[in-house]
Amino acid sequence: MIKFQDIKVGDYLLADNDGDILHGEVTNLNGDEKQVCVDTGVQEFWFEISQLSAIPLDDKQLENLKFTKQQNDDGTVKYLKGAFRILLPAEGNFSSFEIWYRDERRHILNPLSVHQLQNHFYDMTKVHLNNESFA
Repeated sequence: MIKFQDIKVGDYLLADNDGDILHGEVTNLNGDEKQVCVDTGVQEFWFEISQLSAIPLDDKQLENLKFTKQQNDDGTVKYLKGAFRILLPAEGNFSSFEIWYRDERRHILNPLSVHQLQNHFYDMTKVHLNNESFA
């Protein structure tokens, strides 16, 4: 389950709307009621935390976020978006990897979800990670 305090406006999450699982972007937070407003592309709707789930980070999600993939000769895989980098030890291995932006490096020791990567990206770049280009 996602913790309310880990959710930021702009994060991508999955929302359960009466059994229909929708991909959406957080547009507002209600701290008093612990509710999250999510834009599913059709409409904005308020959800309880129990109706939300994380999107697992994988190659497809990084492609959706406009990262460029680079296969390295040593078997590692690098993803690039502007000056931000993600380095996987092997293709598809998101269990432990490294991210960096300019001179700040972070070693990620557990798989991340998309919204967690978005929060790391924002902390490091001060720009929100979304599916738009980033120079």
